Amino acid sequence: MYSPTRRTAASALLLVPGWLAGQQRGANNAAAAPEPPLLPAQPLTRFFTQDPYTEYALLDPGSAQFRIRYLPEQPRAGSTELVNATRGGSEGSDIQVYDPRTGKPLEFTYQQQGADPENHAIRATLAAPVPEGGIGRVLIYKTYKDPRTYMMRGDDIVWVRSLAGYRLGVILPKGYAFASSNVAAQLTTLPDGRLKLAFANPSGQSNPVTIHARKTTAAFAPVPYEDMFFDDVKTLYTLGDPDTHTIEVEQIYSDYRKGSRARLDSLQYLALEDLKVTDLDTARVLEATRQGPNASVPLEVPIADDKQSAHLKITGTLKDAAYRADKGDLVFDRTLHGLRNTVVLPAGWEVSAVSQSATIGTNQGRAFVALINLNSENQYRVAIHARKKA
Repeated sequence: MYSPTRRTAASALLLVPGWLAGQQRGANNAAAAPEPPLLPAQPLTRFFTQDPYTEYALLDPGSAQFRIRYLPEQPRAGSTELVNATRGGSEGSDIQVYDPRTGKPLEFTYQQQGADPENHAIRATLAAPVPEGGIGRVLIYKTYKDPRTYMMRGDDIVWVRSLAGYRLGVILPKGYAFASSNVAAQLTTLPDGRLKLAFANPSGQSNPVTIHARKTTAAFAPVPYEDMFFDDVKTLYTLGDPDTHTIEVEQIYSDYRKGSRARLDSLQYLALEDLKVTDLDTARVLEATRQGPNASVPLEVPIADDKQSAHLKITGTLKDAAYRADKGDLVFDRTLHGLRNTVVLPAGWEVSAVSQSATIGTNQGRAFVALINLNSENQYRVAIHARKKA
């Protein structure tokens, strides 16, 4: 009778002499083959990493399909469309495109991109050309089918994908629990009982993510943790002369709360002089109304459903005695709020210390420190020190 065990053992014995010879050759060859050179990334010049938010909802196991919610931006003034390419090998279908300002559908085409029949792109027509000083936005829903990245292993599911986005979410099918995930992430339970991972990719570079999930009989109750990475707020602090304690502030964010006015919550921790609020969808300045510590602006298009949001920019000047000169050091010591904060040093100063994890870059000759709050708490204290060039 044929014996797989004997066959395997015999094959192993036949391989031993070759293996020993290889070991002896390796011992005699002391010079190891050189590793290929590492290619350096370009110097960091952008104050903030990628803006779009991407959410992947895994559909029925065995379907190899997942539903994507994607919110990209088009900052180039005068642009009339936004192009979103489908990754090669992923089959796109059931595409819907909306204007986030009004919640109304936008016209789009979905067609082959270039000569490769596997490459396609969505070309969405914006509701209006991007105004000078504004930003164009779209909300895209699409379904991908990709058996290479969403597969079954027995009754378990495996989802593996290289993600280059910055703010990300992955939702499991109902009735499944996480068995393994290789990214540090916030985990929450949605109102319908599905589990969701939310995380950031601070570098904005390709980040391979692998998720294993298994069937479960557990009935998950909703847990009210908000997706901290869906929040797109970003605040730019441009430092003036430290002797003046003056900081120019620019904050951009989206407000999804329903109603005809948008509340300016950040003014509770940003005591801004010369306040200016701009609707980035139209580049029009909005008149702020203050009521004690609260402030709000009227919206030309009230927010009535979950597809809508207001995209606002707040600017002004801040005086903060904690930003100062101290024994030759520039010191910026402040409690920061929200997900992304970038501090731009005055010209001629070099970063010497940062109390929190951050990236360092240079923009138009000025050093900057870009911070990402990966904790669930909305606020954290940061101290930055710098020294002036001789």
